[in-house]
Amino acid sequence: MVAPRSTEKSRSRMMNPGGQMTHRLLCIDIETVPDGELVPPDWPEDKFPKLAWHRIVAISLVEARILRMAGVERYEVTACRSGGEADWDEGRLLRAFWSFLDPGHDRVATWNGRGFDLPVLRLRAMVHGIPAAAWYSAGDKWTNYSSRYSADMHCDLMDQLADHGAASRLGLDDMAHAIGLPGKVGGHGSSVARMVEDGEIEAVRAYCEADCLNLFALYVRWALLTGRTDRAGHDASMESLVACLERDRERRPHFGVFLDAWRASRRPAPFKVSAIVEGMKTLP
Repeated sequence: MVAPRSTEKSRSRMMNPGGQMTHRLLCIDIETVPDGELVPPDWPEDKFPKLAWHRIVAISLVEARILRMAGVERYEVTACRSGGEADWDEGRLLRAFWSFLDPGHDRVATWNGRGFDLPVLRLRAMVHGIPAAAWYSAGDKWTNYSSRYSADMHCDLMDQLADHGAASRLGLDDMAHAIGLPGKVGGHGSSVARMVEDGEIEAVRAYCEADCLNLFALYVRWALLTGRTDRAGHDASMESLVACLERDRERRPHFGVFLDAWRASRRPAPFKVSAIVEGMKTLP
């Protein structure tokens, strides 16, 4: 039997050129502070440092299994965490991250990751003499982790939603609030340096994790928009995130803060879209 054309396309776009199917989604965010040894003394305080001048203090992620049913995906959250321990230095964080990435089998999702997170992760690995071969070893000319126009291996969600610069780019916080997510929880990027100076690295890691929670939920909604998942897959993926937050909210209070704010939202379809669609069927 010949598969329907749409199913063939769905299957092909979920596989890398080597024929291996991505099996894990990693929604990644980093936090940085200026590297005092590299930033020139006369560099203006209000001017953003060059990418290689950012010292990484936290690498956080939401990790989810990519499940496939009837040609569409759904995402089962297995963890939301930060890499390493609070007292790890940058080199140790980078070695762990680049060893953790499974080239070709992991799909990476970021927000402005092409413009900031991944260049910083690669440049700082270069500074420390740490191999980042995983980023370069999978895919081909058209589909690879550095490809801007293919979202199969690295999806920079900000760039995707802006149609690669054809439309205005939105901040993570803006888009999160638009669909009923809490947005920033426990800080802001501009306050990270002060938090680190004050010894609040655990708070920085929690803030970074909250950004990953927003990113995962936004990715799921984008997957519905683009046909990677359907309404049932969208809702099951969101329920998976809720279950992760409920499971660990006592041990990790920022999970409870995020979940309670999300549940309190009055924005359209903050959790499920299937109920809204069913309700629309009764309209004249």
